[in-house]
Amino acid sequence: MRVAIIHDWLTGMRGGENCLEVFSEIFPQADLFTLIHIPGSVSPKIEKLNIKTSFLQHFPMSYTRYREMLPLMPSAIRSLELRDYDFILSSSHCVAKGVLGGPNTFHLCYCYTPMRYAWSAYDEYFGNDRLNWPMKYLVPKIMEYLRRWDFESNSGVSDFVAISHTVSERIKKFYARNSKILYCPVDTELFQSTGSSSENYYLVVSAFAPYKRIDLAVKAFNILGLPLKVVGGGQDFEAIRKIANSNIEFLGWKTGKPLVELYSNCRAFIFPGEEDFGITPLEAQACGRPVIALGAGGALETVIGINSENYSIPVGRNTSRHLDSEPTGLFFANPEVEDLVEAIEYFEKNENSFSSESARSQAEHFSRHKFKNDAKQMFMNAFEIFKSRNRD
Repeated sequence: MRVAIIHDWLTGMRGGENCLEVFSEIFPQADLFTLIHIPGSVSPKIEKLNIKTSFLQHFPMSYTRYREMLPLMPSAIRSLELRDYDFILSSSHCVAKGVLGGPNTFHLCYCYTPMRYAWSAYDEYFGNDRLNWPMKYLVPKIMEYLRRWDFESNSGVSDFVAISHTVSERIKKFYARNSKILYCPVDTELFQSTGSSSENYYLVVSAFAPYKRIDLAVKAFNILGLPLKVVGGGQDFEAIRKIANSNIEFLGWKTGKPLVELYSNCRAFIFPGEEDFGITPLEAQACGRPVIALGAGGALETVIGINSENYSIPVGRNTSRHLDSEPTGLFFANPEVEDLVEAIEYFEKNENSFSSESARSQAEHFSRHKFKNDAKQMFMNAFEIFKSRNRD
């Protein structure tokens, strides 16, 4: 069986790349296709695959400004030749699912979200005066083209697998397709408590993208005056740093043991945006720390809120474990500074209601080992069903 894996771009190790690493373990002989690859930017397990790139790889500044090439990405992904493969696994949050296979190729898309820029987060990226005059005219035209292409290209996907019920609902809404659910994994071997008691700070770990709402956390802690450490970087970094008071510390990106120590020693992890799934709350819980999260999106599927009865748990989720288990965090209702401030003040008074053991237990339901076994079984069952239909 010839297997091809396609991932949008290889420029760093984030949640999608952690899933990709597991896929490379399931299919170690697969060829890996991508739009752009920065050598050395991903794990050795991924790097050792036979990596093939698109023509965008050779563009000037492709390593640093690849997102600005978005209008060219549909053509670039279609230029990759995958017609001779039996099984295509697209690991997609942008255009990877639009790759073309042959008439007898099975194409399974593991979907992190339908193209965020074009659909669910358009306003966060392009609204609120984020665009200058010529781009205000051009971007809507470009996005109209991308939405049309994105919808039409989903017809080349045999089966969709979503990373959460939240994403499954988007696939249904934007593509009119059903999907199975397979939650992303957390590395519970790496992320575990260091055994030390918590220190007097709260923690955010995030890219500085508009929809992540790091600004919300910064404004809330400006009001509260409590210590906040922020790990990460990205396009909104300078703008957010400028509005922060002295009680807020920006640490840049951290990985490995330093990140584990930051998780393990914080009082609570702050998760202010609505995410497709969100791996960082699980990393925090794996280290035994509670989570204060917006009560929307993937957090409702990964955090056991002390106030969960006030929120709509996604249809199809196994709620029995959720209702019977000890809380591992709490939710705030709206993406407003006042709501987050109120949630943190509640936590300050009820911190003893959360145990590190409960948080760790919750994270173990999303272990890498479980993900690998579930993914292999799900993918191969889907492939066998596809083959049997073709024989008939």
